Amino acid sequence: MIALTLAEVASAAGGKLRTEGTDANAETVVSGAVTTDSREIGPGDVFVAKRGEFDDGHRFAPAAVEQGAALLIVEHSLDLAVPQIVVDDSVEALGALATEVVRRVRDLGRLRIVGVTGSNGKTTTKNLLRAVLERVGPTVAARASYNNEVGAPVTMLELTDQTEFLVAEMGASGVGEIARLVKMARPDVGIVLKVGLAHAGEFGGIEQTVRAKSEMVTDLLGTDVAVLNADDPRVVPMAGLTAARVVWFGLGDDADVRATDLHVHARGTDFTVTVPGGESARVHFGVLGEHHVMNALAAVAASLQLGVGLADIVTALESVTLAERWRMQLMGGRDDVTVINDAYNASPDSMAAALKTLAQVKAPGTRTIAVLGEMSELGEFSGEEHDRIGLLAVRLGISQLVVVGQGARRLHISAINEGSWDGESAYVETADEAFELVTASVQPGDTVLVKSSNSAGLRLLGDRLGEWFA
Repeated sequence: MIALTLAEVASAAGGKLRTEGTDANAETVVSGAVTTDSREIGPGDVFVAKRGEFDDGHRFAPAAVEQGAALLIVEHSLDLAVPQIVVDDSVEALGALATEVVRRVRDLGRLRIVGVTGSNGKTTTKNLLRAVLERVGPTVAARASYNNEVGAPVTMLELTDQTEFLVAEMGASGVGEIARLVKMARPDVGIVLKVGLAHAGEFGGIEQTVRAKSEMVTDLLGTDVAVLNADDPRVVPMAGLTAARVVWFGLGDDADVRATDLHVHARGTDFTVTVPGGESARVHFGVLGEHHVMNALAAVAASLQLGVGLADIVTALESVTLAERWRMQLMGGRDDVTVINDAYNASPDSMAAALKTLAQVKAPGTRTIAVLGEMSELGEFSGEEHDRIGLLAVRLGISQLVVVGQGARRLHISAINEGSWDGESAYVETADEAFELVTASVQPGDTVLVKSSNSAGLRLLGDRLGEWFA
């Protein structure tokens, strides 16, 4: 975080400073990292005690102090010899502090902000943008999927006086949440990747999902840029909701930044990118899965708007071989067995994309095995979407399905009820059963995909299979 006095932090957070029993005073300066996780605290850092659904961060404040916390932001004073700022709501205070820090760094005149949202692809696109922009200047981008009301401001608070680019991943589970993040750090470039059924159950339907994602661009200014997916009929109308200049990305001829001549293989996708003005380049993109090309195009479009040349963008894209851990992560290798661990999260769109990739990268004469768990947070759409994925696996000719857990059982039923299919499907209750089944049935040369929502926990099964076949 930029250097601020305790008084300035208290003012920004809307709280009351207490320094009794400490050597600090209102003019004492803090500049350490800000976190809600006491395990991440180091000397000089700021700990925000957040109440959670199942626990209370105030319980961990003593541990944060032991590890060197210089300041606590709390909802009630604690009997600890460290400066404290007492606020009504620690999450609101965290957001307010982030807003002030972003404002101050922006006033220095060098900071440019990119906001990224969408039902799928946010983290991959954010990581690609970081790879591009950090070649140009000091860049801050979220770790993992820090994209909610806590993670996004924690990322913003990593800004320093020297930061030139902030890549803010902005997720939501309800209307108004992205708007809140945009108010903290209004993007110069706002990206909307795709609107799908991910979290549709929480949003209350696809219409509400569209409304929430459109919040990325509705408050942009005429001097800003909205980077929109020209291939998504739910995203296209957002052009009419923003004052910003629109730049389109996609696979069609009407996109400003487009990809052609795609070639999918077991180590990524090669494609030709064409940008406004007609300049083009061949990209050897090492992130597995044709669907990630759209994320790459969004990163290209945004980077161009920030003044990065196409050659530098392509070099950066080609340096990235893994979108993120547990996202189309290639593992294995023994007996030519490939394990694709894509079980960090799953929606109908990303599940379909992963299965298509599995079918595309299959070597002649080998088999494909898909270990699939539940797609969560789909609400009323859950049953029919699991049915649809089961049928898709059959149509793609996946050799063997291993369906794990009661939440995904309809996927298994829809697959075995489909008539003409050379493959087979097995249903198991646990990841341990899936591990035993897969390791007993895999043949040399097979490709194994592990895919589920985070809540199903199959990412750890993917790791286990990857290690087994290493």
